Amino acid sequence: MTTVSQAATDPHSWLRGQSRWSYFEIAFWVIALLPFYFFPTYLTLASQIAITALFAISVDLVLGYAGIITLGHAMFFGLGAYAAGLITKAGWGEPLTGLVFAGAFAALIGFLTSFIIVRVRHLALIMITLGLGFLTLELANAMSWLTGGADGLRGVDVWPIFGWFEFDLWGYTAYSYSLIVLFLGVVAARRIVHSAFGLSLRGVRENLTRMPAIGSPYRFHLQKIYTISAALAGVAGALLTQTTETVSLETLSFQRSADIVVMLILGGTGRLYGGIIGAIIFMVARDQLSGMNPQYWYFWIGLLLMAVILVMPNGILGGLSRLAGRRS
Repeated sequence: MTTVSQAATDPHSWLRGQSRWSYFEIAFWVIALLPFYFFPTYLTLASQIAITALFAISVDLVLGYAGIITLGHAMFFGLGAYAAGLITKAGWGEPLTGLVFAGAFAALIGFLTSFIIVRVRHLALIMITLGLGFLTLELANAMSWLTGGADGLRGVDVWPIFGWFEFDLWGYTAYSYSLIVLFLGVVAARRIVHSAFGLSLRGVRENLTRMPAIGSPYRFHLQKIYTISAALAGVAGALLTQTTETVSLETLSFQRSADIVVMLILGGTGRLYGGIIGAIIFMVARDQLSGMNPQYWYFWIGLLLMAVILVMPNGILGGLSRLAGRRS
């Protein structure tokens, strides 16, 4: 039985039950604090994982919950990264308002492009998102007077958080900052997917043709979630800029979009924490494998992806939930 049909009998009680925090979620966030005490030398990597996880959540909102297949979401990640960098070059380096500015800018671009996104499906949708990503990358490269082009954006200067917490070399502030923003992103995403709006998105994903028949404004719903997703991706990009004080064209690259999709497939789409688990596995594997063999580490990532898909077609969290269902 599908998620939508399960909720059809009593949607309000079902949504309330889904929105409750589970013990596993609480345990996850407690474990997320362990790097401060047990892995202090890996705090920089941990902050990168938190940023990537937030980006993965933004993609999961449109891919896993709304069924919008995208291979160009790095466009919003990169736009947020450049927006956060350019505002510091303009003389304003306060990080929190920089996040808001980057998220708002990415949301605006997401809203404008959503009018195209909602008109196409399937293969055409993949091509449209891919094309938008390539166009943004080439535009940023052509506007080297503003973005720095292939050399990257220089002169990014981020002020201490609240005027007190500076971004240190060891990554304590970067990880704390990124983890808090990731947690707030998860809270916002949970509120969205465990609402009537989120339930309608799953209806669009599972049966697009039926939603207009029951009076659902599915195009408006898709535009709304696409805009929200773009804002979250922009915030993730801004986090990367603020914690590293660098911006490059790589933030807009197809490779970054493809890596996020791989992470979602590993962890499981449509599960929120699937993107986080996938980001942890992918980033840790990349860190370890690239150290052993810098040229061919993607070979092992490919093997890992194939093994997970063959054993758990719905990702790691999907496989674990199915296993728990069989035991219960």
